Amino acid sequence: EKENIRCLTTLGHFGFECLPYQLVNRSMQHGFSFNVLCVGETGIGKSTLINTLFNTNLKDTKSSHFYPNVGLKVLTYDLQESNVQLKLTVVKTVGYGDQINKEGSYQPIIDYIDAQFEAYLQEELKIKRSFKYQDTRIHVCLYFISPTGHALKSLDLLTMKRIDNKVNIIPLIAKADTVSKNDLQKFKNKIMSELISNGIQIYQFPNDDETTTGMLPFAVVGSTDEVKVGKRMVRGRHYPWGVLQVENENHCDFVKLRDMLLCTNMEDLKEETHVRHYECYRYSKLQKMGFTDVGPDNQPVSFQEIYEAKRLEFHDQCQKEEEELKKRFMQQVKDRETAFKDAEKE
Repeated sequence: EKENIRCLTTLGHFGFECLPYQLVNRSMQHGFSFNVLCVGETGIGKSTLINTLFNTNLKDTKSSHFYPNVGLKVLTYDLQESNVQLKLTVVKTVGYGDQINKEGSYQPIIDYIDAQFEAYLQEELKIKRSFKYQDTRIHVCLYFISPTGHALKSLDLLTMKRIDNKVNIIPLIAKADTVSKNDLQKFKNKIMSELISNGIQIYQFPNDDETTTGMLPFAVVGSTDEVKVGKRMVRGRHYPWGVLQVENENHCDFVKLRDMLLCTNMEDLKEETHVRHYECYRYSKLQKMGFTDVGPDNQPVSFQEIYEAKRLEFHDQCQKEEEELKKRFMQQVKDRETAFKDAEKE
């Protein structure tokens, strides 16, 4: 039976329905930031894709294949679209996959990601924190896969396995126009099955993006050149057999990647970085320092109590070491006096 619910109408306008507009205005004033890590072999098209994504020409020098070790190049740009300002930080690998011994190729990437987490944690632990602190934590990793059409390389599997708990990974098939359409779908299925079998966690899209999830990894082609198709100019690549249009969804997945990355999930990527990856790093770091939420009796303990206990423990340890040094010094003095007395007797 339906209950008789009495509905009362409000007599006035309270005004808190304007709260979302306040957040929008405040965000517009402060601007936005986004940090992207591009991992891939030299010459695979990392810079070209970034330029295509943000429809700009981010000036960058070409990398060489003769670096002795893998390095990272960090570049920051101030972009503006309409009234929205974006501080974009692009971190690209240099010399990745060029060395004969590729055993430690992933280590500089891990060190950089951890260094940004550590810098943010140290800022949090300060007594006087800076409210204008520039967050440099990596929000998304675009992992560029070579268009071999067969399977992932061992370096790809090893690197993604090492960083999947530190950053949101989105796999991309670079220069996808070099693979036929039938082989491309088989290549996608092979990559996803290898990622699942190796237990590699990639970025999980929100529930409303199930259609996008089924298209992973994105097969992308980047180009900032304008080519004439019919009566209009489009961004694409001109080949002897025709024109590949970058923004044509029948030709590649660039539009889906751009919509997913910039239009729908940018804030989710940033939140996932803070809530999941950074919290995991923070938890392990504080645990190594000896901080816990509960004591030996499973009762909650405060940060101050743990600090005082650690301070007393350190003080007792210093006193103990000091006593041991004194005893050792006195024993050395006694031994030296005995040696002098024996020498005097002789």
